[in-house]
Amino acid sequence: MVYQPPVGARDLFPLDVAQKRWIEERIQTIFHRWGYHRIITSTLERLETLMAGGAIDPATVIQLQDLEGQPLGLRPELTASIARAAVTRMAGVPHPQRLYYNANVFRRAVQGNHNRQQEFYQAGVELLGAGTVAADAEIVLLLADCLQALGLPHCYLILGDAGLTRSLLSVFPGNVRNQVREAIATLDRMCLETMNLLPELRERAMLLLDLRGNPADVLQKISSLDLEPAQRETVSNLKLLLELLQASQAHGQKPLAIVLDLSLIQTFDYYTGIVFEVVSGAASGQRVLGQGGRYDQLLELYHPQAASCPGIGFVLNIEELHQVLLSQGKLPLHIPAGDWLVVATTPDAMANAFASAASLRESAPLVRVEVELGDRSNPDDIRDYARQRRIRQIAWVNADGRSESETLG
Repeated sequence: MVYQPPVGARDLFPLDVAQKRWIEERIQTIFHRWGYHRIITSTLERLETLMAGGAIDPATVIQLQDLEGQPLGLRPELTASIARAAVTRMAGVPHPQRLYYNANVFRRAVQGNHNRQQEFYQAGVELLGAGTVAADAEIVLLLADCLQALGLPHCYLILGDAGLTRSLLSVFPGNVRNQVREAIATLDRMCLETMNLLPELRERAMLLLDLRGNPADVLQKISSLDLEPAQRETVSNLKLLLELLQASQAHGQKPLAIVLDLSLIQTFDYYTGIVFEVVSGAASGQRVLGQGGRYDQLLELYHPQAASCPGIGFVLNIEELHQVLLSQGKLPLHIPAGDWLVVATTPDAMANAFASAASLRESAPLVRVEVELGDRSNPDDIRDYARQRRIRQIAWVNADGRSESETLG
């Protein structure tokens, strides 16, 4: 019998891990520089916690049961878990709370796609307790900073506003509104053209579908509509956000190229304000590297007194970043090289070899030291092994504790 991991799971070998850590360490450094602190939440959540925000399809949750038979789920994302923790266990922490995570998530493969990956790695942030345009700008600029640190300047941000788009859909009768919304979310022009709508409503649907492109042009189109005061305020906030991002670019920040897309909506009511996706350039196959948005009604669902609290965040998809960076030759192609191989020249020198290795490990902040464990006795075989492991130096230790160093060419 050949043992394999479960369908949809995979092992990460040392080189995979080295490449993954290369990505995560650079992202984490940026999170730290912006004042974000790491939070680690439970891999398992009560199913009702995961479902509370309405953003998760129950069919995608890998479910279990506790000893009392209560349904649990492996987390398919982190926002719900962090929201729960923030309002119940961190209630006394001053706002805003700047939190980041680096974790695995799990999603059940859809029916008929049994070989699809079910475990993913993500890194992201949540900014809780700040509902201003400046908070929106911070999140977008932080995202841009992360991509810049990874050497991915040729990406672009697709930016929308879920609240504005949802309100623009309110003119459609309730019996077709969800169908129109689904068609716009999936960019299904044919569906809108064949839907049983009054001519003026079909024209509005087509306008919403095409509200994407240069931010100034899109804002001009939307401003020409007969908007309600709340809608005009949202448009004004979008303008202010774009101005902030542009001004930050002029002062040295490097935000992404932005496409304003008011057809960027989800089929669930998770987000309440800006929503966005960051997409790699055409040369990388236009992968979705991350996404996020504002969710000002989520935290109150977990609060014991249902107190409201604004929130906004984003997630970066490590696997997608890995594929893009690998194709561009930016990831390490080898596991980290060793620094020393310590060899006992005789069997009774092994204790001295371990002592010498310990001394070398303490000689600098990070020195990689291996000990030859006696499987090889021929010096040439030992040197060949060291070269294969890219170890630079060998310490030959004798029974008296004396050591001779050899640098390999």
